[in-house]
Amino acid sequence: MNNILITGSGGQLGQCLRAIHKNYPKLKFTFLSKNELDITNEEQLCKLFLKYKFKFCVNTAAYTNVDLAESQKKKAYLVNETGAKLISKHCKKHDVFLIHISTDYVFDGTKGSAYYPDDAPNPINIYGMSKLAGERAIFDVCGDFTIIRTSWLYSEYGQNFQTKILNRIKENKKIKVVNNIFGTPTYAPILAEYILNKITSKKEWEKIEHFSQKKTMSWYDLANKITRKIKIEPVNDKEFKQKANRPKNTSLA
Repeated sequence: MNNILITGSGGQLGQCLRAIHKNYPKLKFTFLSKNELDITNEEQLCKLFLKYKFKFCVNTAAYTNVDLAESQKKKAYLVNETGAKLISKHCKKHDVFLIHISTDYVFDGTKGSAYYPDDAPNPINIYGMSKLAGERAIFDVCGDFTIIRTSWLYSEYGQNFQTKILNRIKENKKIKVVNNIFGTPTYAPILAEYILNKITSKKEWEKIEHFSQKKTMSWYDLANKITRKIKIEPVNDKEFKQKANRPKNTSLA
């Protein structure tokens, strides 16, 4: 039976994996949240990989606060680069296949069409830079791995675009959503199914894969999809004073 480590299991994608894991009886799971496993702690990782015989590691642990990363650069790099490097190092040492989750924010959004895995990254904010640094650290370690870049994850779990929009509706607050930034939104449970289905099918992984639901839309379009009948006001991104620059179109092919 394949034993699978899920890091960052308290996050959105981690919760989605936990929600469906019983549908895969041939797989054994070890779910560890950031409070149970600090991926930047070498000692913890050593003990964990010696204790369990993992076959796969799905690394969903990450620093994901795009705006806060601008003022917490060291913390963002510690988790997204150093953490990725250490996880990759221990996976290689113990012959564990690493599935690492990355982001569309490694791109600058100026291409004018959807990005392919072999397009050159050029992040424009600290979050994207730290995630790209993590990707490169994994390549440097050179174990068995795949990097899955995904975009605009949303679901019923955790803090994400969907839950924030629905909470504002419950609180009867006015909703303004940006309509001039575009991407390919991804329903997180579908990504979770893709990962586990591919593990069970034993299909080959590419070194870098892109996973999204392909349809390019704005945040405003996504808000309308989520809320259906609730009135939302479309606004330009300049109306929101955000610390981090956002790429204008990071649609993934």
